Amino acid sequence: MASLRVRRLLGPGRRWFSETVPGAPSPPASPLYPPVVASITAKSKAAKSRRLQRFNQRVHAAATVEEKLRLYGKLQRPKYTVYPQTFALNADRWYRSFTRTVLVPGMPPRAAAAKPPVVAAGATPEAGGAPEPAVKAPAAEEAPGTAETPGAAKTQEPAAGAAPQIDIGELRSLACDALLQESFYQNKKRPFLYRDQDHTPGPFLTQLVSTLAASLSGRNPLLAASSLDLNPEVNYYWHHGTEVVVHGHRKGRVDPVRFQIDDNPHLQIRVPKQLPEVVPLESDLGDVPVIDHKPSKLPLFKKQYENKVFIGSKVADPCCYGHTQFHLLPDKLKRERFIRERLEDQIEVVYRSNGIASLFAWTAAQAMYQGFWSEADVTRPFVSQAVVTDGKYFAFFCYQLNTLALTAETIKNNTRKNICWGTDSKPLYDVVEDGNVKGFNDEVLLQLVRFLLNRPKEL
Repeated sequence: MASLRVRRLLGPGRRWFSETVPGAPSPPASPLYPPVVASITAKSKAAKSRRLQRFNQRVHAAATVEEKLRLYGKLQRPKYTVYPQTFALNADRWYRSFTRTVLVPGMPPRAAAAKPPVVAAGATPEAGGAPEPAVKAPAAEEAPGTAETPGAAKTQEPAAGAAPQIDIGELRSLACDALLQESFYQNKKRPFLYRDQDHTPGPFLTQLVSTLAASLSGRNPLLAASSLDLNPEVNYYWHHGTEVVVHGHRKGRVDPVRFQIDDNPHLQIRVPKQLPEVVPLESDLGDVPVIDHKPSKLPLFKKQYENKVFIGSKVADPCCYGHTQFHLLPDKLKRERFIRERLEDQIEVVYRSNGIASLFAWTAAQAMYQGFWSEADVTRPFVSQAVVTDGKYFAFFCYQLNTLALTAETIKNNTRKNICWGTDSKPLYDVVEDGNVKGFNDEVLLQLVRFLLNRPKEL
């Protein structure tokens, strides 16, 4: 009986171990149901994030730059209009905050491979860009009716194999001829009210730049292939920060703060090759002002119209890089007006505001013409130059764009800063009397020549 019980217990066991177990079912190759995502039209944060992600994917997938710019500015909302030439107090600090720009006094240091700078009476060894030919001092005698200078440029002996020298006396004569032509030789009628800048300073600046550019094109191949625009249009549209909508059917929603710059420089030079970088892309040369107030406190005002990004020419133009802009201050921003109202400290603010806003708009638009934008930041710096003048006083600015990532989402992990070098305004001359230009300042002319001779290192 005991052995029978053992057989009965072991028998089913042996049969159970000998049975084959069927394999587990393989998981399906793809999920049976689509993922649960937020609605495109909902008001939730997840829905807003999905709409933004979908928009970024469409812009990234754009086949051409024209299509990318069209998608980038397609959605029209009220935006702050930034005026480069403004009478607002301390506007330069606000503009630096909007554009994430560090302001560095003076001109950028020369590249290590550059030749020694031009030595002139009162001139400083400052210039940006590639090396340029040395400048030759004028002869002791001076042609009548040109200029009476407080100090002539000193002679610098050229080294063996150096580039040909430039006669500063010849360039001074060209500048004085342009000034006398517009302010002495021509019998002009009295200008209309608030049109004084269009009467003499505007034509003088046009003739000065075109004459100097033509004279220096033989020593700078980039100028020979450049395009000179008269009264062009420059536009740039971007987002920076967030705000809560306070009126309308979208009340309570969080929107990006939108800005638009519509600029009209007097002249600008566009070139087919990009100017060389001044400092590396990740350089940190200072701090950016942090302003927590609304832009309407500056004051800036909102408008709703076309969102436009434009450098002064279409995308297909071969001269798609900026070289130098020339801005003419209007009559309402004259130096005498600020002195009369005891606002002498705001005189240089006008120049800095114009230089920062105009160069940011122009340089950022150039970067977008190359396919970069806030979600695809620049991989190389973009450099442009500007000269701001009222016809007599000149201020020089050099701008290096290091980042376009200024939106609330992209700025969190962005350590790059845009950089602007700038000088205070200095007079080109003192006065024009009896057919003579008195007190001509060679330092201002030399800085203008350095700007025009700036070119890539391979040239």
